[in-house]
Amino acid sequence: MKISIRKAKKSDMTAVLNLIKELAVFENEPDAVEVSVEDLEHDGFGTNPQFICFVAEIENKIEGIALVYKRYSTWKGSVLHLEDLIVSKHMRGNNIGTKLLDEVVKYGHQLGVKRISWEVLDWNESAITFYENKGANVMRDWDVVQLNEKGIKTYLSKL
Repeated sequence: MKISIRKAKKSDMTAVLNLIKELAVFENEPDAVEVSVEDLEHDGFGTNPQFICFVAEIENKIEGIALVYKRYSTWKGSVLHLEDLIVSKHMRGNNIGTKLLDEVVKYGHQLGVKRISWEVLDWNESAITFYENKGANVMRDWDVVQLNEKGIKTYLSKL
C-alpha cells in the first residue's frame, strides 16, 4: 500500500470534514462539530490562512489528516500546535499516523519552532502509547482549559 502525504488543497476539505466528524464520533461527541466545508476552505485557503493541513492519501482517497497552526509561547517563542491527527478507523495500524506525524515534525523543524504541542484524551491509551513511543512527553499533570462560545458570552456579560 502506497501512502502519499501532501499539503491539503481547498478541494480536499469535504474529505477533511468527514474525518473530523469521524473523530468526533470516536471521542463520543458526535454532535460537537460546528465547522463546515466552507469554514475550512475560507480559514485554510483565504488571504490569511489560519492553519495548514496535511493529508494522507491511499489510492486517491484521503485516509488521514494532520491539522496544525503556529502559536507563540511566552517561555519558548515560536511553537507549532497540532490540533488533530486523524486516521480513518478502518486504516489504523497501517503506518499512516506515523507518516503524518513525521510530516508535522519536519514542517515544524523547517519553521524553526521551539516546540510542537498537542492534546490527547486521557482515556485514549493507544494514542498515548503511540505518542510516547515517538518520544513525546505526555504531560498528565496539566489540564486543558477552554471557554466555549457560551462561556465567552457569559464571561463578557459579567464585565
